[in-house]
Amino acid sequence: MNNQQYRSVLTLWRVLTCFFMLGGVNVLAQESAEEKLAELQAQLKQRQETLKANQANAQELQAILAESEQQIGRAAKILNDTQQALMANRRQQEELEAEQQSLKDAIVEQQSMLASQLRSAFMAGHYDYAKMVFYQQEAKSFERVLAYYKYVSQARKDEINRFKSNVARLEQVNAQLEEKATELNELLARQQNQKATLLARQQDREQTLARLNQKIATDAAQVEELRASEQALINAVEEARRAAERAKQTMDGLAQAKGKLPVPADGRVRRLFGERRQGQVRWKGIVIEASEGRSVNAIAAGQVLYANWLKGFGLVAIVDHGKGYMSVYGHNQALLKQAGDKVAQGDTIALVGQSGGQSYPNLYFEIRHKGKALNPASWLNI
Repeated sequence: MNNQQYRSVLTLWRVLTCFFMLGGVNVLAQESAEEKLAELQAQLKQRQETLKANQANAQELQAILAESEQQIGRAAKILNDTQQALMANRRQQEELEAEQQSLKDAIVEQQSMLASQLRSAFMAGHYDYAKMVFYQQEAKSFERVLAYYKYVSQARKDEINRFKSNVARLEQVNAQLEEKATELNELLARQQNQKATLLARQQDREQTLARLNQKIATDAAQVEELRASEQALINAVEEARRAAERAKQTMDGLAQAKGKLPVPADGRVRRLFGERRQGQVRWKGIVIEASEGRSVNAIAAGQVLYANWLKGFGLVAIVDHGKGYMSVYGHNQALLKQAGDKVAQGDTIALVGQSGGQSYPNLYFEIRHKGKALNPASWLNI
């Protein structure tokens, strides 16, 4: 093994050693995160004990549920950002590793080529240029030989420059890989803490929801809750509609795409529109049963006019598509877009969840035109 190959192997070994030994990186930061998590868990436990002792009423429990689900949304969004950063880091490492291998192969090939050129130059060393110039021996071939050696010399120089450039780039790639390995370990530690925080929030929500359901156990109470929730959504849609009218933005609406719009989340679609929900309350949309954390995508280009928590619907996003058309996305775990954000068709605007007091993860979806609920099954490509 020559010196350059040894240096490359040594640098790669340092990268791998760093990758496997950095488990203890930022120990103080890790301990701080664990302390914060323990403090959060203690606070949530104390809150649940207080609620149990005080026998809080339904309204108080709704407020606590709203706070809990919004905190889950923030924690889930942060975790999603970290997971996206992890994916990007791994893609970058794969690209760097591919470039690293390509550079190593090129360097080995260049080493062999240069060695061959040097051997050729040594073997051809019997030419006596002074003799050829002063005595004009083989004068006819002199210019040809001289031109040939100038060409060979320039080619050798170019190859040496490429060799130096590849070696320098290989050192840069090795340094970048080492940096990415450090970043990856930090992201993994951060992800672990964020998952633990999210789990603590979800456990707190489950306990609050169980107590709330005990308070509204009767059919009459449940119908009243559904009516209140439906009115809250109607108010939010009306508020968004007025905001869209004030904005006076020119958008295409949805009419031309009827029956061709993509389903906003991958999962089992329950066509509930118009069916009796409870009492006289009927479904105004559909439910898509999907895995928690799955992407919720905009069905068409538009602008987010509402992104907040609503009683009964949890974390809700409302997107204006122009000409009076709006789409509504509820029960989300997290909202990734905020009011005022513009979106293209297929953009991820939220994550599937079970906010709004749901017992399983799903997306609640509506399409409205000038405030009136339309049957989504007629508009989506189901």
